Amino acid sequence: MARAIPHDTRLHPSLVERVLNRLGFTSQPAPDFAGLRAVYAAWCANVPFDNVRKMVALRTGATGPLPGADATEFLTAWLEHGTGGTCWPSSNGLYALLEALEFPVRRVAASMRDTGVRSHATVKARYDGTDWIVDSSMLTREPLPLGGEVHFHRDPLGPVEIEPAAPGSEGTHVLWFDNPAQPDVWLPCRLLDDPVSLEFYQQRYEVARTESPFNGIVVARVSRPDESHVLRGTKLSRRTHEAFTMVELAPDDVCRALIEEIGISEAMVDAWRRSGGLEDSLAPQPPGPVFETKLPPSRRG
Repeated sequence: MARAIPHDTRLHPSLVERVLNRLGFTSQPAPDFAGLRAVYAAWCANVPFDNVRKMVALRTGATGPLPGADATEFLTAWLEHGTGGTCWPSSNGLYALLEALEFPVRRVAASMRDTGVRSHATVKARYDGTDWIVDSSMLTREPLPLGGEVHFHRDPLGPVEIEPAAPGSEGTHVLWFDNPAQPDVWLPCRLLDDPVSLEFYQQRYEVARTESPFNGIVVARVSRPDESHVLRGTKLSRRTHEAFTMVELAPDDVCRALIEEIGISEAMVDAWRRSGGLEDSLAPQPPGPVFETKLPPSRRG
């Protein structure tokens, strides 16, 4: 059962109006399920998951909170530069927008790769007794149901499988999503604490200053109706309903992909490049941690 948490400061109405306009709305959507679908689809197509501003802040020694920790600052930066953020700031930005529009949403903490560590932020909405997840990192374009049975979201641009947590295990559900840059590699994400506060999001984001897979090389993702794009270092992958392709980019093409494919401003990409972000993204990367191989429901014997 979800616990009530104190109400946080809402976004200013003028900012909400500017954001809606940029997302393509000519009027405020109703806070019903159809409205949730429309806002989330527009978010996935326009607000990237990326670490560009975070990389700039880490490499220039910027003081104070990491970029995007405050929802107003996050959305203002998106309006100006087309940047998004990693899971903690982007989830908070999406939550704040939906809350300002009076959707029934909650901040939630999860464990990416199901390690038990609170390493992922997401958002739940509740309609007619059912929770729905709208995730600013997976960018599934459709709210996904969190029910009592296994759910298969068979979208070729981003398939997801959701299963209820096993009796006696922690959390409510496990989401399995196909790695957007590596098809047929499924990653589990266990939904744990529900709800959590803004302060919890900000504290975990601060931990990610030193403990995060998104500090070393550029990672950016956007999910449009007919294709998704993922840039990871020098590799750019595209998914359509028919095919998956991946290409290795030259240094200048990495910057061009951030601008043309992801939608980030030339000024921000230039700041990222001058901070050393491009140089770091071109360097050989040390091997990452080895995780236990786990299979989603459809792959189990």
